[in-house]
Amino acid sequence: MKVVTERIRLQTKGNPDLIDITDRLSKVISEAKIKNGSMTVFVVGSTAALTTFEYEPGLIQDISQLYEKLIPAEKHYAHDETWGDANGFSHLRAALQGPSLTIPVEEGKMVLGTWQQVVLAEFDNRPRQREVVVQVIAE
Repeated sequence: MKVVTERIRLQTKGNPDLIDITDRLSKVISEAKIKNGSMTVFVVGSTAALTTFEYEPGLIQDISQLYEKLIPAEKHYAHDETWGDANGFSHLRAALQGPSLTIPVEEGKMVLGTWQQVVLAEFDNRPRQREVVVQVIAE
């Protein structure tokens, strides 16, 4: 069994910032010469999340609007009183979406649908330096 752990660092713009990281993940698999296994992708921090969707302008707008309808940024949240940073909505959105994904790897490629990309969702109300931990377990 082979275990490969890599870190991807990227700068975000703050909420809403949806970043396609699919190519960066593919590069990890390629450079590690992985054929078959399982990839876990985890974003470090409590105000960002990972998801998959078709990364195109219309859906990027729709996803941003969905988060705003479900958990409005301008609403007051109890968390905002704790630190005074007005990012309670960011924590709620990230908790709802989740910090990690597991993706199968077959024949050196992630098993994704034709129009499916892996996306980092930045919800914090300011730009952030993010770290995504990628761990592949392979035969």
